[in-house]
Amino acid sequence: MCGVSDLIIHMTYLAVDDPEKALAFYRDALGFEVRNDVGYGTMRWITVGPAGQPQTSIVLGPPGADPGLTDDERRTIARVMAKGSYGLIVLGTSDLAGTFERVKASGADVVQEPADQPYGIRDCAFRDPAGNMVRINQLR
Repeated sequence: MCGVSDLIIHMTYLAVDDPEKALAFYRDALGFEVRNDVGYGTMRWITVGPAGQPQTSIVLGPPGADPGLTDDERRTIARVMAKGSYGLIVLGTSDLAGTFERVKASGADVVQEPADQPYGIRDCAFRDPAGNMVRINQLR
């Protein structure tokens, strides 16, 4: 049996509809490094991640790229993305106030300023250019 202790979150996927805007947000506003940038036809996948954490990445890719999806399913994805309720990622930082100010200064869409939550964390929230929710928790 494989030991569970060697499992990590290696990669997660967020759908983005404009690779250049997504790149500007994740690279420039959040400070992630670009690890890979691959195109296939009219589609593009950009892999980004925090410097110093090469084992953890976010793949920013086209919505509905799965060839098994129907056109109706692709339209549903586009509608849900337009409402800003398709993707979510939670990040963590030891300097929530500083991170919030840096991301806000980039022109990112602020959803929530830093606040103490009733469930015991302090966090803030932004939407990336595709509408994905990006929450940032204060690490203890």
